[in-house]
Parts: sequence; C-alpha cells; structure tokens
Amino acid sequence: MEPPDTGRWIIISNGRCGSTLLSDLIAEQQDTLSVQEFSVSLPWARAEEQMTAAQFWQLLARPKYEMATLFRIGLPPKEVRYPATGRWASRLTELPWVLAITLSKLDSDPDALFDRLATVVAQFPVQTLAAHTQMFLDRLAAITGRRRWVERSGGSSRFAAELMRAFPTARVVYLTRNWEDTARSMSRHPSFQLVQLRVEFLGRCGLDPFKLQPGQQVPEDLRAYLPDRLTAESLRERGRDTGRYLSLCAFLTNQAEQALADMPARQLLRMSYEDLVAEPVEQLGRLGRFLEFDDWAGWAAQVAGRVVARDRTPVEVVA
Repeated sequence: MEPPDTGRWIIISNGRCGSTLLSDLIAEQQDTLSVQEFSVSLPWARAEEQMTAAQFWQLLARPKYEMATLFRIGLPPKEVRYPATGRWASRLTELPWVLAITLSKLDSDPDALFDRLATVVAQFPVQTLAAHTQMFLDRLAAITGRRRWVERSGGSSRFAAELMRAFPTARVVYLTRNWEDTARSMSRHPSFQLVQLRVEFLGRCGLDPFKLQPGQQVPEDLRAYLPDRLTAESLRERGRDTGRYLSLCAFLTNQAEQALADMPARQLLRMSYEDLVAEPVEQLGRLGRFLEFDDWAGWAAQVAGRVVARDRTPVEVVA
C-alpha cells in the first residue's frame, strides 16, 4: 500500500548554528517526523545512479567512516544517541550510521526499528538513490504515524545543490549564523574538525582522506591526519586555528547560496540564529506557518522557552 501524500521539508545550514535545536523543537509537533543527520551520510554524487533495494540498504547499514574514526580515537560526537544496551554497543566502530543518531532519536529501541526498516526497504524497486531516499523518508513517516517529514543534517550546505536536485519539490528552511560564532563552535566540535580536514585535503590535493585508493599520495604535512594515523590530540590541535573554520564557513555559505539562488520564494524560508534568539516566538511562528503546522502559534509559544543564546567567546585566529 502506498503511503498518503507526505509533506517534505529540508533544513539547510552550515552547522553549529542552532539547527539541532530546531530539529528538537520540531519533534515536539506530533504530526511531524523530525529526521536528524540522515542525508549527511549518503553519497550524493551517486544521486542519479540506479540501485537495487539491497544496495540502498547496504548504504544505510554500513558504518560511517568518519564516525568510526572518532569512536576509535575517543571523540564520539555528543549527538550520538545509540543506547548503551544496543546490539552494537560493544563495537561502536561497526555501528550502522543510520542507528547512531537518526533512528536513535526516533525510538527507544532503535535496533527494532532498524530491523523493521530492513524489511520495508527490501520491497523497494530498482530506482535512483534520490528516489530511494525519498521513499525511505516517506515510509518512515508513515510507520511513525506522521504526515510530514523535516530532514536536517549539520553542515548540509556543502551538498545543498545535490539535495535540491534530488528533492525538487521539497521546501527548504535555510538557517544561518554569523561566521565568527559558527567558526568558534566548529573549531571545538570533532565532527566539524573532520569536515574541515576533508575540505582541506580536497582543496590541496583533490583527494578525500576517507576514500584514498592504493598508490595515491598526499602532501607530507597532511599524512599525520589520515584516518589510520589521526589522534585526538592532533585533531584538537588543528582546532586552535579558528581561521580554518572561518574559511570553511565562507566555502559552505557559497555552496548553499548558489544552490538556493533560483529557488522560488514560496519554497524557501530564510532564518538566522540571531533572530531566533532575539525573537523566539515570532521566528518559530514563521517556521511553524512555513511547515504548515495546524496550530503553529500554539507550538511556537509552547517551545520558545527552550531557545537560549549560546556563549559568545571571542574567536582566536592562529597566525
């Protein structure tokens, strides 16, 4: 049976700008499935590639190399919600990425939901990765009794163009924050330290450190940051130079603005973290209307008290 028509929204952001807070607040609306950190781990370069249901499920069930690296060096992202009693709790470097945050945010028994979804996905036809992804999110909304989904992944600006091509009818919330505060927060977050490292690798030698092929060479000064050599100390040390993350903010913002430049106004809602903190009821009301919540005003008033400004420590740039 086909699920009923499902509303589809995507939150685009550079990351570290309040998007997780928005996702958590949206989850309080009972008709809405708030999907967190799903699109970030899909290979969007392959969005138009035809694949079987088994191939798509393999993408969902594989470990995320970056996250496995952070588990290995003892810096697991604080967003990970997988329970200590879960099936993979004793072997987190092998944890399917869809369980780490996405499903663990939705169900107290994410392993059971994972198993149920394996059965559901097995019935998918041969189709593109983009079509598989939309079908998966639509089915997930139906399984959980929701009539719309809102997907949010931190740092989604870097693949915003691919998301717009994959979901041409989806509506978009574009959340921004001033670069200095964003860079400071990124510089202290291990996942964004890895994002910056990957962008630097690609910029300097055109290679992704997590996808190196035999015989490919990287500059000598970058070899210590290859996944099998990386340490918590070396990653933290890179975080001292916040200038790296100011450059990352510029790159990510450019990616997002280019992707959203031609989007019709009715499909796009621009928000800023600063406005959200200053006027939470008003800004959440705008968001609730855009997401077509029935009682958007009641929802905004109910959750606005959870919007609290983060500390603003001055940015340090290492020369």
